[in-house]
Amino acid sequence: MPGNMLSKGEVFVVDTDATSREQLSRALQQNAYDVICFADSASLLSEAKARMPACVLLEMPQDRSALEVLKRLREENCMAPVLVTSANGSIAMAVDAIKSGATDFIEKPFRTHDIVGRIDAAIDESAQPDLSRQRWLSGCEPLTTRESDVLAHLAAGLTNKEVARRMHLSARTVEGYRASILKKAGARNVTDLLRRIFGQGSPAQI
Repeated sequence: MPGNMLSKGEVFVVDTDATSREQLSRALQQNAYDVICFADSASLLSEAKARMPACVLLEMPQDRSALEVLKRLREENCMAPVLVTSANGSIAMAVDAIKSGATDFIEKPFRTHDIVGRIDAAIDESAQPDLSRQRWLSGCEPLTTRESDVLAHLAAGLTNKEVARRMHLSARTVEGYRASILKKAGARNVTDLLRRIFGQGSPAQI
């Protein structure tokens, strides 16, 4: 990190590829982050018990073991935003990652400056006060704050890609949030969901 810049916090980077770790570390340090790199998730979990990072960048291997890491981090009360990266990404994998606590899901290959922007956005959002969850469809599982934000954008007529740009997320991440929202509502698609929300006796808060 440049000597004349105040640290924006520590970022834990887990990636099995040494070159990727080096590139990410350099880019993050140039943007005022302190970086601790790990070649495996076991080392990450051990370090997370002793210190709280500002953000975690976690690689998802083909065996999806990162899902268990996500759950373990939450169990250890590590509430830092976690961005999952994968060279074998799919919508199903993105949905599973989000359900397990990921903030974003990013497919490889990626540009390091894009990652820095995603990390900035995730940290900024996590620093915002956690307002009470918006009420929506009675009897349905409540939405998370992020899901509520995604739904508000969808209700405004934005496409997945437009929502992704507005929220500084990947399109697959938005797809994952949308799938989670539809599942909670028991809706077939977004049109069906919005019809049910706005067809209620009073306008829903989203």
